[in-house]
Amino acid sequence: MSSTTLPGTAEIQARLLRGPYHEWLGLQVLSVDEGAIELSAQWREEWVVNPDGGYIHGGILAALVDLTADWALVSRTGKGVPTIDLRVDYHRPAKGSLRASGKVIKFGKQFSVAEAQVFDADGQLVASGRGVYATPAPRD
Repeated sequence: MSSTTLPGTAEIQARLLRGPYHEWLGLQVLSVDEGAIELSAQWREEWVVNPDGGYIHGGILAALVDLTADWALVSRTGKGVPTIDLRVDYHRPAKGSLRASGKVIKFGKQFSVAEAQVFDADGQLVASGRGVYATPAPRD
């Protein structure tokens, strides 16, 4: 890897919130390390898919899996990486604010793999997944 300084928690937080969707999700960077990140997402009533049960829509959980895995790679590359493929597993209905943890599984010259887990306020695993991301070397 090059000697480029990688972004820290404050820089990742600022860059993450440049995206209106990320801001709407109420994302907060809890911790960041090279190849790993932990985020929280503040519950919003608009996330609810089932008003009778108050459960969060699976699309919100899938978005958190994707962006957490993606930003785990950003913590290593220092730049955004496009998603090529994504798999999400749903483990139980989710309610309330969420915490997501992501880490790089394999870092490659063209493609990389990262995974994420999403937990509810009680610490229960509600969703997990793995993504493949394009990580080509920058062009001159």
